[in-house]
Amino acid sequence: MLNEWFPNVIWENIWLATKETLYMSGIALLATFILGILLGLLLFLTSKGQMWENKFINVIISAVVNIFRSIPFIILIILLIPFTIIVVGSMLGANAALPALIIGAAPFYARMVEIGLREVDKGVIEAARSMGAKTSTIIFKVLLPESMPALVSGITVTAIALIGYTAMAGAIGAGGLGDLAYKEGFQRNRNDVTMLATILILLIVFIIQFIGDFITSKLDKR
Repeated sequence: MLNEWFPNVIWENIWLATKETLYMSGIALLATFILGILLGLLLFLTSKGQMWENKFINVIISAVVNIFRSIPFIILIILLIPFTIIVVGSMLGANAALPALIIGAAPFYARMVEIGLREVDKGVIEAARSMGAKTSTIIFKVLLPESMPALVSGITVTAIALIGYTAMAGAIGAGGLGDLAYKEGFQRNRNDVTMLATILILLIVFIIQFIGDFITSKLDKR
């Protein structure tokens, strides 16, 4: 029956493209989570009234974050081609998409981390500081645990954005379902291939959203 609905689909190519999309999204998401947490913490801790208050550093980090999260992703890929070739050795393939995916998503998530940290009750932070808690203790015992629902919700939104980014990266040869939909579907006028690739991307997004919502609801103590 599937062959009747999707007569032009080569299932091996679909499976390969799906694995490439999951690979790009997974690696980029892990790096984005780590970098986003670090950048978000720096934005929060160096802001006015916080433990590492430093206006100069805060302005610099904030400017870098704002610049990179404001550049349209397809333009960012093009701008990063020289850097990607240096790091990866090629501008084609799943690995070549990773620098742009990470650089595009990490600043986006960093702002969400900063917002999540600002929602933490100031009284809890002040109580920890008054008891002589070290900065590292406040970060790992107060800030991150208290903001975890917001952090998980933010990384869920970021993961879904990354799926969309991988589809755009496919348009310039990064592989994945976006590449398949464009080259095998659009360019060869095979609408069934494009439709199936779209369905699979939507399915991945729905699964990510479900998992993210489930974890957030378990972590939210309110």
